[in-house]
Amino acid sequence: MARRTTTPPLEDDFEERIVDIDVSTEMRTSFLEYAYSVIYQRALPDARDGLKPVQRRILYSMSEMGLRPDRGHVKSSRVVGDVMGKLHPHGDTAIYDALVRMAQPFSMRLPLVDGHGNFGSPDDLPAAMRYTEARLAPAAMLMVQSIDEETVDFKPNYDGQETEPTVLPSAFPNLLVNGAAGIAVGMATNMAPHNLVEVIAAARHLIKHPNASLDELMRFVPGPDLPTGGSIIGLTGVRDAYETGRGTFRMRAKATIEQVTPRRKGIVVTELPFNVGPERVITKIKELVNAKRLSGISDLKDLTDRHKGLRLVIEVKNGFHPEAVLAELYRLTPMEETFGINNVALVDGQPRTLGLRELLRVYVDHRIEVVRRRSTYRRRRREERLHLVDGLIIALLNIDEVIQVIRSSEDSAEARTRLMQVFELSETQAVYILDTPLRRLTKYDKLELERERETLNDEIAELTAILSSEDRLRQVVSGELAEVAKTYGTPRRTVLLEDGAAVTAGAIPLEVADDPCLVLLSSTGLLARTGDAAPLGSGDERSAHDVLVAVVRSTVRGEVGVVTSAGRVIRVSVLDLPTLPPTANPPSLSGGHPVSEYVTLNAGEVVVGLGSLDPEGLGLALGTAQGAVKRVVPEYPVNRDDFEVIGLKPGDTVVGAVELTSEDHDLVFIASDAQVLRYSASSVRPQGRPAGGMAGIRLNDGAKVIWFGVVDPALESRVVTIAGSASALPGTEMGGGKVSDYADFPPKGRATGGVRAQRFLKGEDLLVLAWAGPAPVKAVTSTGKPVELPSELGRRDGSGIRVPSDLAAIGGALGGGPFETAAPAPEVPDED
Repeated sequence: MARRTTTPPLEDDFEERIVDIDVSTEMRTSFLEYAYSVIYQRALPDARDGLKPVQRRILYSMSEMGLRPDRGHVKSSRVVGDVMGKLHPHGDTAIYDALVRMAQPFSMRLPLVDGHGNFGSPDDLPAAMRYTEARLAPAAMLMVQSIDEETVDFKPNYDGQETEPTVLPSAFPNLLVNGAAGIAVGMATNMAPHNLVEVIAAARHLIKHPNASLDELMRFVPGPDLPTGGSIIGLTGVRDAYETGRGTFRMRAKATIEQVTPRRKGIVVTELPFNVGPERVITKIKELVNAKRLSGISDLKDLTDRHKGLRLVIEVKNGFHPEAVLAELYRLTPMEETFGINNVALVDGQPRTLGLRELLRVYVDHRIEVVRRRSTYRRRRREERLHLVDGLIIALLNIDEVIQVIRSSEDSAEARTRLMQVFELSETQAVYILDTPLRRLTKYDKLELERERETLNDEIAELTAILSSEDRLRQVVSGELAEVAKTYGTPRRTVLLEDGAAVTAGAIPLEVADDPCLVLLSSTGLLARTGDAAPLGSGDERSAHDVLVAVVRSTVRGEVGVVTSAGRVIRVSVLDLPTLPPTANPPSLSGGHPVSEYVTLNAGEVVVGLGSLDPEGLGLALGTAQGAVKRVVPEYPVNRDDFEVIGLKPGDTVVGAVELTSEDHDLVFIASDAQVLRYSASSVRPQGRPAGGMAGIRLNDGAKVIWFGVVDPALESRVVTIAGSASALPGTEMGGGKVSDYADFPPKGRATGGVRAQRFLKGEDLLVLAWAGPAPVKAVTSTGKPVELPSELGRRDGSGIRVPSDLAAIGGALGGGPFETAAPAPEVPDED
């Protein structure tokens, strides 16, 4: 084989190929060509079908590939390859990105692609095209419907080997429904999605009333309807956009205030602004909290899943108003974003900024043209079919002659010619008769052909009526749009609000005011606080859990101490306690939380009272089962959550702990042998925390203290005692109960024996329950159910009457005496 060689060109040849050009002219020309390509071939949608070229090519290619909703999914890479190879030679990444967006329900109000696999989220990218699958969504079939009926023009593709549509028929206003976003050269578009039902209603109104005003159209389309829901704040910018094509509005997340834990409220976010993902919000909140720019948030959890949807739980610290925290979140985080509308689209090949009326007008005109061209095509096709049917009927009526003509002809060409001459047929009819199988030339087929001819004549008349009347044509378009809205319409997701209807930052103080309040402990172990320091109710009505064992005055942002039987005080923040509504009628502590949620107790340890921890107060008064009494000097450690307030002897426990408010009050012991001792608190010297107290009551052999407390002798008070048997099993029938006047018990000295409060009857040998304090007196069962005690006062040392066996606690009433024992609330001076 001979080897072919080439001679390098001479230097003169290179010089001859050099062309001198002006650099500025070349740059200008090249840039304009590039800008033209970006504007018309990539970035801007067509105002008629609302699609960019790449989106239109994807939908058309998938339609040609047969990827209808009733077919199986195929790999996205297969779709991308077909589009890139035939219609869009600009890289697979751009094609796949466009396909993914059309499949994302958070990007499109009416998705056009049915995706299978990971198509991403507002925060995350989708999986690679080799892992995902796709097919056309039902709504996409409306976009390509009747495209094979000459409804739109076609043009050659980039290499001239294929054709592609210049626009899709688009049976619904896709540009308004799904919106668009794109950046071209020197211009950009950003169009908000809308509700399909609303947009179609406006389009139908415009079809019926071509001169409809913007206000009339906005009765049907009041504002955008975003795929992610949320709220739109401020409709002035929306109207500006509908009028001029440009405007802005604020998008706001949907959030509610809920009780997220038994002790705390929180903000639950279920919808975010358009194009805002939860990770973006979470990251921003964490940045603000770490930078000390956002206060009041204790925890943030993302509980989003595919079944319940978006759910961000933002836990608010106690002491902060959740509404004010939410207003700060709107102000500082992407939970409130601004959307700038810029309705730029191609109209007749030119970029234009369009208002709502112009957008609807362009679409309506396009749809009318599509239906007109479709009707023309269908009429022509039916006329062609009618022409063939007429010829075939002639052949059936003259079947013998037709067969004779065909048999006597030399070839098919002669047969065709003779049929045309003998029966006055057209060439098309003659060819169709020759191609018709003999099995169709029966009487039954003749009847079928006659029925088909009648049907074709009716359809041709209907189509002719549509094409000959502009009003009839508009009615057809309007009717088809109504059917689309009925089939594919969904309720509005986005709430539209005026500026004044939104919560604004600063309307509510961020932190809860340090107002005075009362901290309450019920006999069933429920803790709560009042909304203010005023008494609740009159105490005349009863409700569950309304017997109090402790009432302490504090402030909302203060602390109280929970006193246990082991002599420990555990700090509890008042802010953590639930608020008891001041308007509750009857008053009830049922909304309180169990004390076990706030303190951790050791085995056998129980809560016996509350203290205010006020260093300016008189301190706690404690009584033990072995008869010791102690007044604690109010010098509590500030850096410890729990501490000891009494040094107990082995086997001894604290049976009562009360915040002392006056040294004129009485300290009262009630022993198991029914002995009651009262003396002034001033007779007990305050001691430091490590001290073990001093003798409080002299007990008889085998007796122990079962109740200790403080009573104001100036108030009308009662002593309640319930007798029982030491040998009785728990839950068995109790003995007699007695309510006595507190004034019947004379005061005595400290460390002396008491006086008898009840005479035991047969089968009774000790007290099982006792209490002393201001009237009215209440009792409850172990479940908090109220129980009425005897109303008559018994003799000081008399016997009792039978009481219910399930009686569990006795105490002051919510709305009754304990409130009057508290010191008056401090007066707030006038600002003047």
